[in-house]
Amino acid sequence: MAESAGKPQASKSKTEKAKVEKNRAEKSDTSRAASVKNSSSRENAGVKADDTVKANSGAKISAGAKAQAGVKANAAVRPEAVPVDFAADPTNYVNRELSWLEFNYRVLSESRDKSIPLFERLKFLSITASNLDEFYMVRVASLKDMVHAKYTKPDIAGLTPQEQLDRISERTHELVEMQYSTYNRSLVPTLRQNGLRMITGHEDMTEEEAAYTDEYFRKNVYPVLTPMAFDSSRPFPLIRNKTLNIAALLRKKSGEDEELEFAMVQVPSVISRIVELPREIDEDGKERRVVILLEEIIERNMPSLFLNYDIVASHPFRIMRNADLTIDEEEAVDLLEEIQKQLKKRQWGEAIRLEIEDNVDKRLLKIIRRELSINSQDIFEINGPLDLTFLMKMYGLEGFELFKAPRYVPQPVPALMNEDDIFTNIRKGDILLHHPYQSFDPVVNFVRSAARDRSVLAIKQTLYRVSGNSPIIAALAEAADNGKQVSVLVELKARFDEENNINWAKMLEKAGCHVIYGLVGLKTHSKITLVVRMEEDGIRRYVHLGTGNYNDSTAKLYTDCGILTCNPQIGEDATAVFNMLSGYSEPLAWNKLSVAPLWLRGRFLRMIRREAEHAREGRPAHIMVYMGSADWMPRNLDRRVEIMFPVEDEVLREKVIHILEVELEDNVKAHILQPDGSYEKEDKRGKVLVNSQEQFCREAILMAKESADQEDPARSRVFKPVMSSN
Repeated sequence: MAESAGKPQASKSKTEKAKVEKNRAEKSDTSRAASVKNSSSRENAGVKADDTVKANSGAKISAGAKAQAGVKANAAVRPEAVPVDFAADPTNYVNRELSWLEFNYRVLSESRDKSIPLFERLKFLSITASNLDEFYMVRVASLKDMVHAKYTKPDIAGLTPQEQLDRISERTHELVEMQYSTYNRSLVPTLRQNGLRMITGHEDMTEEEAAYTDEYFRKNVYPVLTPMAFDSSRPFPLIRNKTLNIAALLRKKSGEDEELEFAMVQVPSVISRIVELPREIDEDGKERRVVILLEEIIERNMPSLFLNYDIVASHPFRIMRNADLTIDEEEAVDLLEEIQKQLKKRQWGEAIRLEIEDNVDKRLLKIIRRELSINSQDIFEINGPLDLTFLMKMYGLEGFELFKAPRYVPQPVPALMNEDDIFTNIRKGDILLHHPYQSFDPVVNFVRSAARDRSVLAIKQTLYRVSGNSPIIAALAEAADNGKQVSVLVELKARFDEENNINWAKMLEKAGCHVIYGLVGLKTHSKITLVVRMEEDGIRRYVHLGTGNYNDSTAKLYTDCGILTCNPQIGEDATAVFNMLSGYSEPLAWNKLSVAPLWLRGRFLRMIRREAEHAREGRPAHIMVYMGSADWMPRNLDRRVEIMFPVEDEVLREKVIHILEVELEDNVKAHILQPDGSYEKEDKRGKVLVNSQEQFCREAILMAKESADQEDPARSRVFKPVMSSN
């Protein structure tokens, strides 16, 4: 394969990177076993707080084992039963990657649900495409690295890396086929019926439409394009990750040379991919909008890019590359600088997936496949437009509000709907936040108020993913400018947000904040903010703990919970967390919080064993209600800084349990896990429909209204005039 002299070298050779991935996998296996073995050594020292279990009606542990208590008397007569190690049986597990694909099928099912507004279905289909891109760039890429390293140890479900890749390929091809069946057979015809015609091929344009797009190409597109040829004097073009390109086979017009030549042009991302044409009148005499994709316009005008050649064939294509960064943190002198270097190399990782039109000329496909070293199972021949993420932009077209879900505005939090400042309100009692049903503004205002409050001495916060124009970043910078002690841990290794976080880290440093770039070998995924305030009775610590990112944009979309508190014990733990993150301090014990990677797994195991024992004894046994930033994946328990925090206020605890119960009762959006790892919708026949999302919206609106009514001075006037009856 020809290479350009200017092409960046890979971050590591394929062999070196494969070795790193193999070591990572083996280290993960070892650390997981070690953490289980050593959990008891930290269990007793790691927690001061009472571990009283709170009931969760939807998550009971089976108490069927209680019958064992009645057979102890016969133990001397009967031979001892050989214990069955369920944990060691691979058939009791579903492979992680295949499970993720089933999740994406659940998202896809939303795009196929005709009860959902049409443009919402476009969004769901777009999300499946975006999800699949990231899945390949990270998870599939990691498996390929293991295969390159000849790592053959089966996972917990009994599958080797190569077996996982084989099954992923099969299931993903089925998924992609369903994606485009949904797009072509359902969404495009329905859009046309409702006033929007998608021109699926440039050959389908009318003469007027063709003339319009040709003029558009000449004025707006042609000046931006850079056609690239490939021959003995010119190396194969550098194809960036996820870019949309058009490849072509060319033949010289002179006719003397019958040899075909390869060329390509990148579809520019700086121009809108959705091009709207003049409106038309449909069969019923109604006005209809018309759109075409940019690549179709370029493909139609390819001859103008290669004037001395005939276009034998041209087809859009797109590749995914391995985007999993390989960073030796122990050896890196400057972590920020090392990540910046690796980010530049991400665009040129190993090609792991190719999308191309399904009617592609086989000669053209052969060239691309050869030059990119793509396996046949990683080629996806697509019946439709590549990269369906453009449908998210389609959703933004104005004039189709009838086909979108009513816009929901996150509601104010009742506990804060008064004239008191946020610190006064927190002193009244812990405050529960439920996003996106309730506004994220209290979190922003918490940091902003701390930045401007003269009594605040210090602000400490962890940041994993933040918005593009983050008000929290601005508030932290303002706090530093106002003379506060501001410490911020910005996790530079937050995947696909590395570049944004580097920029934010530099900006905060410039503003005078003390910035920590993360911890060696660990990702800091916890979400915690500590505000230290001088008050009349001394220092008081205010804390926000959350399950989701400090991102005011995604907080309007993602479901998360958080708590604002000035509980002294939680405040003491929060100080310990930040001392641990900024220095070498490892607390001997915690009051209320449980922190990974050293303490959380052990505490979970101890509590699970305790409840299992309760079940065997016939006593009530339940999983507790806690909240935290982590799930139960090994990476969260063993390789990340995560925080689990209790809900101690009785009223708030009941609210959290209510949230769980409503979600478990959902029979509209819920999917039920089947024994084979697939999911099915619940049978709703004869049942009262429960849509948890809609119910939470209604409840948030009602609570805000009731609180507003209570605070309305017109409802609590002391002086009420007596009106004349005349």
